[in-house]
Amino acid sequence: MQAILDKKGLDVLSVNVSKISGVTDYFIVATGAVDVHLKAVTDNILDTMRAEKVTPLHIEGYENLRWVLIDYIDVVVHLFLPETRKYYSIEKLWGEGKITRYESE
Repeated sequence: MQAILDKKGLDVLSVNVSKISGVTDYFIVATGAVDVHLKAVTDNILDTMRAEKVTPLHIEGYENLRWVLIDYIDVVVHLFLPETRKYYSIEKLWGEGKITRYESE
């Protein structure tokens, strides 16, 4: 979460889906203001996790920078541009899960 907040990710939240999904335990959802911002947030997450020797199973959307998905198996990170996040509304789709919001200090 801190890797997102360090790059000023917007509207950052986690959704605990462990009781309603067999795919993962948590979704992390955040927004980047523009594609360059989204890239900076994505790169910081990847660099931070790489430093901890954690490699994602899969990365999707990095080429287009509208919706980037980073799959760490137990945690799946969804990074969106504002209009894309609004359209897909992941947090509403998985609204049965426990949602926790995060803000920079």
